[in-house]
Amino acid sequence: MTVGDRLRTARRLGWIDPGRVAATATALARWGPTLASACAAAATRYPHRVAVVDHRASLTYAELDRRSTELANGFASLDLGDQEHLGVLCANNADFVEVSVAAAKAGLPVVYLNTGFGAPQLGEVLAREGVTALVADVDLLEVVDASAFRGKVLAADGAPPHRGHRSLADLRLLRASRRLRPTLPVAPVLLTSGTTGVPKGARRSARAVDPSAALALLEMIPYASGDITVIPTPLFHAWGLTQLSIAIGTASTSILVRRFDPAATLSAVHEHRATVLALVPVMIRRLLASEHLAATDTAALRIVASSGSALAAGAALEWMNRVGDTLYNLYGSTEVGQATIATPADLRAAPGTAGRVVPGISVEIVDSNGDAVAAGEQGRIMVGGRGQFSGYTGGGTKEMLRGRMATGDVGYFDRDQRLFVTGRADDMIVSGAENVYPQEVEDLLLTIDGVDDCAVAGVPDEEFGQRLTAWIVAAPNARLDPEEIRSLVARDLARHKVPRDIAFVDTLPRTNTGKLRRGALTDRS
Repeated sequence: MTVGDRLRTARRLGWIDPGRVAATATALARWGPTLASACAAAATRYPHRVAVVDHRASLTYAELDRRSTELANGFASLDLGDQEHLGVLCANNADFVEVSVAAAKAGLPVVYLNTGFGAPQLGEVLAREGVTALVADVDLLEVVDASAFRGKVLAADGAPPHRGHRSLADLRLLRASRRLRPTLPVAPVLLTSGTTGVPKGARRSARAVDPSAALALLEMIPYASGDITVIPTPLFHAWGLTQLSIAIGTASTSILVRRFDPAATLSAVHEHRATVLALVPVMIRRLLASEHLAATDTAALRIVASSGSALAAGAALEWMNRVGDTLYNLYGSTEVGQATIATPADLRAAPGTAGRVVPGISVEIVDSNGDAVAAGEQGRIMVGGRGQFSGYTGGGTKEMLRGRMATGDVGYFDRDQRLFVTGRADDMIVSGAENVYPQEVEDLLLTIDGVDDCAVAGVPDEEFGQRLTAWIVAAPNARLDPEEIRSLVARDLARHKVPRDIAFVDTLPRTNTGKLRRGALTDRS
């Protein structure tokens, strides 16, 4: 990226507006590269611009800045120690945003919690992460009470608390004895998806940001100051939080969809004339299947940003053919950060690709001995860059090799240096001495008319060690024949990749970011 490119990108993002530069410099000096500094800078330059819209109301940047400062003052009354954390158990709403900005102003370490947790899992994570104070939506307080959590509980979500819990409104009424002082930036703890067990806490340095790589990402995707961003992806996961951070960092408006629903999401896009829509691949498939898509005004959409799991080639092409060349597919993880981006041009030329490496990041494909492989050869994906996490809160980290971190995925580069992710290393099925990665079979199954969703996994087999089983969710009114499905797979893939068993199910076990829980699949067999 040339100096001219960087200047054009910074101008599009609103970062070299004279009034914004001074406000940003002042905020960065006080709070470092956090949501607090981004919010304060936006409030100084664009006080009346709407920052957040949720299911209840909206907040301007001036209101968000003022309310978060009041809340940060109130957080002082919690008396959290150095090793204690503030938990946030909120769906996509303004309270989540306000608490996040306030915690950054107060220098409090935050743990973002999955709103889908049951009481036992929530209690286990709260204890492991050292959470001693918890902000929770009112409709989740019963789960908190059943989790055996004994710390301070603050009710959010704009409704009266119960069972003696304090509320965020109570804390906002407190007046600090002195003005908030500059604090050292504290990075939040994000939880992994937990597809194979209890989610792990991933910690990284608040300053683990490579400005060059971050700017390169924003140069490859045309975000702009004043965007209208619809976010139905959970804010407590890295992808949703990234989109919120970009929106606040560019003084844009975030339209928060409380929980993903195709009709509600498309309604938000239509009503607000959204310019950015943040999704995960399973959401794209559900929007494509929605009867509301055809009637939705998507003319203002410039960016549909997708990440979190593999994006099937067929879904990418169908979206662009029906909605337009707005789709950007990003690959990365909570542990390694963003690694590659596929632009609409990449997805047209090579559907299914995860894209090209973000400048400032390095990606290498290695074999079982750790040696780099040639283009076209499959191997383990290793990612290098300053966005790497610093380890799991419960101990341990990812494998490192020559400064690059293992993602746990396998894939290959094509001759044009586009990355293809073919599956998870630990999902590999060995059937009759042949190696099979389920994702390849799933991608093909999704191209069959009438297949709405699918999953492939290995189940024990006395003769072959494992045999392939496919679980298929049929589209409404579809009539699918197992033998015909097997014939269609055999036409394009090797014989050992054809599922021996096919089961039709109503739903598949997925996390709330759309990732498949394969262990739960094999429990059904």
